[in-house]
Amino acid sequence: MNTLFSFARLGALLAKEFIQMRRDRITFAMMLGVPLIQLVLFGYAINSDPKTLPAALVATSQDQYTRAMVSALETTGYYRFVTVAASAAEAEELMAKGDVSFVVTIPSDFRRRVDRGDHPQILIEADATDPSAAGNAISTLGTVASQALLREQGMDAVDAENASRRLEVVVHRRYNPEGISQYNIVPGLLGVILQMTLVMMTSIALTRETERGTMENLLAMPASPVEIMLGKVLPYLCVGAVQVVVVLAAAKLLFSVPFIGSIWLLTGAIFVFVMALVLLGYTISTVARTQMQALQLTFFFFLPSILLSGFMFPYRGMPQWAQTLGEILPLTHFLRVTRAVMLKGADWPAISGEVAALSVFVVVFAGMALLRFRRTLD
Repeated sequence: MNTLFSFARLGALLAKEFIQMRRDRITFAMMLGVPLIQLVLFGYAINSDPKTLPAALVATSQDQYTRAMVSALETTGYYRFVTVAASAAEAEELMAKGDVSFVVTIPSDFRRRVDRGDHPQILIEADATDPSAAGNAISTLGTVASQALLREQGMDAVDAENASRRLEVVVHRRYNPEGISQYNIVPGLLGVILQMTLVMMTSIALTRETERGTMENLLAMPASPVEIMLGKVLPYLCVGAVQVVVVLAAAKLLFSVPFIGSIWLLTGAIFVFVMALVLLGYTISTVARTQMQALQLTFFFFLPSILLSGFMFPYRGMPQWAQTLGEILPLTHFLRVTRAVMLKGADWPAISGEVAALSVFVVVFAGMALLRFRRTLD
């Protein structure tokens, strides 16, 4: 018998490894699922040039020139007028809530100034909290609007340079006029860091007990599943609090990110978000059998959250099915809260819907964790 190398022994070892791989369903699913998710998301969902962005119109008259402006903007493919605001205050509220990305204001004397050749103006306010989302839409404004106005006047022969002199398009980039990318990225990093660390650390909490053989001691204690769950997740709330202080301090001191809103309002939203994350991690720990599986499931949840939440790519640039998937991710709602409070100075009514969605995640994850805990540890 050859003691150095044997094809029979090698075949037996290979058979053993394939059997173990087949039995480890989570790892096998990761090997097939992660590449497919990446292909689908990067191939179909990711779009750095968002189109049909929601816009609000503020106009006191509906003359032919106003209709020409609206039609021209919609023709570009970047603007989709979803509402006609009764006043500038109503439009301001819509933008603060994130319901619209643009507010187009056409003054009441627009038609009169056009007929007189008195250098008419229109105002377009853009939500610049995400500079990349509004950049291309803004760049198409001047020429398109001017040429549309000239066509309405029957002056198609005028070139683009002369057309731009007949209409002035005033653009206000709201909340981030300089277009600084750190103002958009750093508040989002708060949610990304919290999710990456808290879900991972909490997911291995119960799994570690099983691997070390101390689960029997834990079950022998006179404690209910709720008490065990709270005992596992509450310490990580303290970890999350430390991370929040570090990230917010770095955002202010290192990156000079403005903080316009209420710190207490943001703190309350962070607490709800962190509670959802640690409960999600605890739910993962009741499914995974090993710490490696817990880490794999954490990554399986983390990848879609990064790509579909609006952190790396404009949320409204994704197709509708991808936006629907993004709505069931806690990070999507938290990013809206942090950017709204820090950059827009949003109040409670503006973010109440997002905080309510985070609260739903807390209830759902807590219920799943308790049900799964009882079912797997009978």
